[in-house]
Amino acid sequence: MSGLFMFEKPLGMRDTLPKLYERKQIVRTKIAKEMTNWGYQFIETPTLEYYETVGSASAILDQQLFKLLDQQGHTLVLRPDMTAPIARVAASRLLKNELPIRLAYSANVFRAQQREGGSPAEFEQIGIECIGDSTISADGEGIALTIHSLKAAGLEYFSLSIGHIGFVRMFFQQILGTDERVEALIKYLFEKNYVGYREHVKNLALSSIDKQRLLDFLKLRGREEIIEMAYSLLENDHGKEAVAQLQQLWEMLIDYELEEMTSFDLTLVSHMSYYTGIVFEVYAGHIGYPIGNGGRYDMLLEKFGKSTGATGFALRMDRLIEALHSDIQCKPVACILFSQERRKEAFQFAQKERQLGKKIILQDINGVKDIDKCTKYYEDIIFLVGKAGKEAVT
Repeated sequence: MSGLFMFEKPLGMRDTLPKLYERKQIVRTKIAKEMTNWGYQFIETPTLEYYETVGSASAILDQQLFKLLDQQGHTLVLRPDMTAPIARVAASRLLKNELPIRLAYSANVFRAQQREGGSPAEFEQIGIECIGDSTISADGEGIALTIHSLKAAGLEYFSLSIGHIGFVRMFFQQILGTDERVEALIKYLFEKNYVGYREHVKNLALSSIDKQRLLDFLKLRGREEIIEMAYSLLENDHGKEAVAQLQQLWEMLIDYELEEMTSFDLTLVSHMSYYTGIVFEVYAGHIGYPIGNGGRYDMLLEKFGKSTGATGFALRMDRLIEALHSDIQCKPVACILFSQERRKEAFQFAQKERQLGKKIILQDINGVKDIDKCTKYYEDIIFLVGKAGKEAVT
């Protein structure tokens, strides 16, 4: 191997060192417990999927897919998200009884980066999918479980914003008329380029009234009061069903006693193109990107031969760990340094301590070059050296 690449990794790939791995494991376990308490069952899917099925069904851009060929010449992809693979499994094997199913997952996904800019090409998501339920109750449950999962992880301060991609599209379609013009305007929302949005609207060949309606759309951020504002911007019944869904959702959040932790932002759109209804994002602290997002995707399962409603969410573990920073408390590690004549005693002592739930390292003292470094590295050092009765505990 060339010395140039001996310690290098592919673009966007990261190593997870022991301390970070342990922190992720602690958070993952807490969230998984909360999800299972809500009745969600964990599932695993293959890391590799067929491009023609999961790859094309995914909302991830084609240039971000990792592609390779199998021995038969079929194009495969490293899974770019978990929603499409789970939709495949649900449609083919789990929806036989026509009952809603609740699935959870914790897995790495892969999205290629064109340049090294700090964005990982492989990262872990933990999330859920509720498939087979078209009611707003499923959306409310997804948002409530998102909040409870983050609380279970130990995150205290975060905000959850709710939008409705169906409302955005119908409202823009009323005024702009064509899908092409709608997509051009939505792009500014996705990029959160509100200055560009305003300039684009000003240059459109529209009446001053319609231009003002599009500009007023940017004000649809807040709490329950924006529902009436959204109604007032519509000129016909198209879009009113979406607003009614938001009203129903808000009433559910009140029943969940979570209204203080949520707000509406109807300018919210997602890069995941399969979303069809209510969508949401979660932000925390100093993190400049969402630590989680979710929404309704009623059309996705049709690509796998099933027509049914579905909603879900995913939390980004790397961003969540960053938001938690020092709030994750790892168990201290004690090290027993033993000499050969007290080896059995050390083994027995370590086993008793481990049965009490303590983390114990057994280390032959002859395998340590610098004991001073050892005492600084571990929280607790227990010396079992020399003849019995000569131990020193520090």
